[in-house]
Amino acid sequence: MTAQTTIAATKVDPSSPKLGQLIYSFVSELYPICRSITGNGLRETLQRIGEKIPLQIREVPSGTPVFDWTVPREWNIRDAYVKNSRGDRVLDFQRSNLHVVNYSVPIRMRLSLRELKEHLHSLPGHPDWIPYRTSYYRETWGFCISQRELDGLQEDEYEAVIESSLEDGHLSYGELLLPGETPEEILVSTHCCHPSLCNDNLSGIAVASFLAQALGQQPRRYTYRFLFIPGTIGSITWLSRNEEVVPRIRHGLVLACAGDRGGFAYKKSRRGNAEIDHAILHVLNHSGEAYRTSDFSPYGYDERQYCSPAFDLPVGCLTRTPHGQFPEYHTSADNLDFISAEALARTFRLCLEIFDLLEHNRTYRNLNPKCEPQLGKRGLYRELGGHAEAETREMAMLWVLNLSDGENSLLDIAERSGMRFGAIQQAATNLERHGLLTL
Repeated sequence: MTAQTTIAATKVDPSSPKLGQLIYSFVSELYPICRSITGNGLRETLQRIGEKIPLQIREVPSGTPVFDWTVPREWNIRDAYVKNSRGDRVLDFQRSNLHVVNYSVPIRMRLSLRELKEHLHSLPGHPDWIPYRTSYYRETWGFCISQRELDGLQEDEYEAVIESSLEDGHLSYGELLLPGETPEEILVSTHCCHPSLCNDNLSGIAVASFLAQALGQQPRRYTYRFLFIPGTIGSITWLSRNEEVVPRIRHGLVLACAGDRGGFAYKKSRRGNAEIDHAILHVLNHSGEAYRTSDFSPYGYDERQYCSPAFDLPVGCLTRTPHGQFPEYHTSADNLDFISAEALARTFRLCLEIFDLLEHNRTYRNLNPKCEPQLGKRGLYRELGGHAEAETREMAMLWVLNLSDGENSLLDIAERSGMRFGAIQQAATNLERHGLLTL
């Protein structure tokens, strides 16, 4: 594969008004699947992604040591329910896969209402929502139920059944490498272990899939590595198996909660001043979108693994409303109505603009640094004549000439000048073409 390698798929048009609906449709396709950190639901999700991009699905056996962790046993579920004495399913996994605590061990037993309630989880503050609960690393079982349904349960003998398995198998994750002109990499990572939750994180999965398609259809300076992984244990597993890759990662982005109607939020890398941090903040500042930023903290998504002390990778996390900061988080209300096609498309385009900035951010040296060169005799002023944006273009050239000392990147110049990166980059292209700049 070369830098010109393309993905054989329907071409992604970032400007298409239908783009958001296409991304939303992919979320809808994945929505019914019961995913977890291992198992067939995760594999099916990766296979569906693999129908859009040439994803390599990796399998790591249960019991494999990965740093201080161990790859867990594989969990699969076929059915689960709670029946009353009349045989009615008062809780049914087939209606919502959130009804079962993820990673519940298999059970079949009869219980009183009091005994059953010890294994039921609800949200009194949101009586119509089903919570999402997990028990990955402690063997137990449980059901999740809306408070309204819980309040409606009568004194009775109930039959509780969970037809699941927890046995040696594999942890699965998906990986796509898009080679560029340089082996230096941009890492895009998104977690794909949650069941029927749209914003967290089917939105991240779908946006990342379309980004991989779009980037695979154009020339690339950087090599791009896309990871579709189960949260926490997935990034730990990948890092433990790819330590030789880590030095090539120049920029990284964890993508999650990409489809709600809130503004953007960016959590900086552990370094706090990495190029990816400056690039994202620059794009956000000129985007016209509402946004907020936060410094790194060792809690959140997989950025905390990539930014662990021994790696300290330049990886930030981009979301719309961050995890835990919307009431619908980890509940059945994080459904197809909670996200929008428009928000998904805006997240996609913002990411594409960030990658475009990174692709074109170079550090130049002025070949005529003793005072300003005469731009008019080179035709640069004539190129500006009669254009409404002439003053902006002229100022961009002056900034680039003045700060291109071999130390300042184009992004540094854009930040200092307050101008958009695109204007600075275009000025540099013109000046290089006229022999005034060199890399």
